[in-house]
Amino acid sequence: MSQDNMIKLECTLCKRVNYNSKKNKKTLKQRLILKKFCKFCSTHADHKETK
Repeated sequence: MSQDNMIKLECTLCKRVNYNSKKNKKTLKQRLILKKFCKFCSTHADHKETK
């Protein structure tokens, strides 16, 4: 898997990077926001794409 398709997902509550994912940057121009489980907060929270 190429590194230019990889993105990091950061928790909006505790600001920690928990997940890595991939996206097609040619078709999706906006930042990705997913609702995932944060093991540090112990809740389901929004995780947004970081730079």
